[in-house]
Amino acid sequence: MTGTKEIIEHFRDVVVQIATPYATGTGFFLKSQNLIITNEHVVRGNRRVIVDGEKFDKQIVRVLYTDPRLDMAFLEAPAENEMPPVYLGAGEELSEGEIVIAVGHPFGLKYTATQGIISNALHKQNEIEYIQHDAALNPGNSGGPLIDSHGHVIGINTFIIRDGNNIGFSLPDEYLAIALSEYLKHEGKTAVMCHSCSNIVLDDDDFDDYCPHCGTKVQLPSRAAEYEPAGVKRTIESLLEGLGYNVEISRKGPSSWEITKGSAKINVTYHEKTGLIMGDAYLATLPRKDIKPIYEYLLRQNFSVEGLTFSIKGHDIILSLLIYDRYLNLETGKILFNHLFGKADDYDNILVEQYGASWKVR
Repeated sequence: MTGTKEIIEHFRDVVVQIATPYATGTGFFLKSQNLIITNEHVVRGNRRVIVDGEKFDKQIVRVLYTDPRLDMAFLEAPAENEMPPVYLGAGEELSEGEIVIAVGHPFGLKYTATQGIISNALHKQNEIEYIQHDAALNPGNSGGPLIDSHGHVIGINTFIIRDGNNIGFSLPDEYLAIALSEYLKHEGKTAVMCHSCSNIVLDDDDFDDYCPHCGTKVQLPSRAAEYEPAGVKRTIESLLEGLGYNVEISRKGPSSWEITKGSAKINVTYHEKTGLIMGDAYLATLPRKDIKPIYEYLLRQNFSVEGLTFSIKGHDIILSLLIYDRYLNLETGKILFNHLFGKADDYDNILVEQYGASWKVR
């Protein structure tokens, strides 16, 4: 890989979205080790996380290894994936001014890439060296790869300085190479790196929440408490389960779920501050010409479809359901959301087949 565009397209198939009930982030697949690499803070407090990518179906994978001090974690590889290989920089000497590319899923978006330069190849913080650069990092980019102009992974995107005008920091790949070498000695067992003495602690029968080497309390990913939703979130998940959906794999971050019904995808979101529960089905995109018939159809449907609303955002046609949490109960919620899911699956076909709309790119 020599060109920036070629590098970005190659990594599109390697970078994965990660979602937990608490956070969203990015990871990338290392084929030679058959592991997904990400940040520890992205998967903290979870035994399992949801991963999604271009080359495999959304699925649940286990958290295998965490290192809180370096903010690094390894996840098991997704089943039946066809992701291509990428390679670490293997200790390539870096210098200020070199071009770098950061890729990931900021704010839960599917895939973005930003370009910048290295401004400090050896920034030291808390006795850990970082690559400082100005390739823009946003929430959700955490755990993605920092890539050099040769297409090699030279770091893991880790943190930014708030209001720091695109000042980002990535953990150099040398730390990753050392961690992989140590972890792979233990044949894929669940493990944590003790943040005090830097020894690997394995999950075995003798583990009692404390490092056997130094006595510091550590958290093995396999011993993390199972997530239990409460309040309105519990009601939402109960009604989704009642409609036959797997809520664990539907979760896409805090207070957010993605439901697939036939050809339609519906985002369900709970805004706790406002008390508003929203179901938004992005059905299709407007045709490029002769749009009057589709506008007339949508206006007519807004008068006839009960409890739902059509709207246009940019070129997207959206079918929405709005409920305030104080009016939500299990039985009513099941009826309303089942109505939305069914109508979304019907309307996207009608808009494409009868009115010339285009299928929404997922």
